[in-house]
Amino acid sequence: MTQEPGVGEPEPPVEEVGHDRLETPDGFETGASAPSSTSEQLDPESELKAQLDERTADLQRLQAEFVNYKRRVDRDRELVRENATYAALTPIIDVLDTIDRAREHGPLEGGFKAVADQLERVVAGVGLIKFGAVGDAFDPTIHDALSHIGEDPEVEVTTCKVIAKAGYKIGERVVRAAQVLVVDPVNEPVTETPADAAVDIEAESDD
Repeated sequence: MTQEPGVGEPEPPVEEVGHDRLETPDGFETGASAPSSTSEQLDPESELKAQLDERTADLQRLQAEFVNYKRRVDRDRELVRENATYAALTPIIDVLDTIDRAREHGPLEGGFKAVADQLERVVAGVGLIKFGAVGDAFDPTIHDALSHIGEDPEVEVTTCKVIAKAGYKIGERVVRAAQVLVVDPVNEPVTETPADAAVDIEAESDD
């Protein structure tokens, strides 16, 4: 019997191709080592986001620098204005002292009273503040103690008893400290303990 060609003959082995190495009809190999088109699409987006973050940081830094610059300008402007006010008003303090001395001798009258009141209103309006009154607790930062005039049982701390010259300040800046005479609280007598008394007795017996 004639055997048909190919019948009964073993088929040639089929070459298996792994998942990581597949060939397309064009001969292009695909698999794990094939280039990823997704990652190539993300790179431009990441770069754009990085540039945006950098520009945002630059803008924030510029804004902070501008705010600090504006604060410095405002502070310097206020300091210049305060210095100009200080220079202009300091000589007038002597005139205000004269007005205070005149009031000590009696109420002001007539044209002198009108001028004194107007002058005091003007200097107060531009920021010159008068301070210092009898009964104020002594504060070495704003008071200049000319003398201690004894003790006063009615006070608990060193207190201004006499105001020789009023003090003046502009804002928190002292133009002239108030010149005052002060009194101190009465020192409480020291109570002698029994031990101290025994020591005194022994000292007297030794003598």
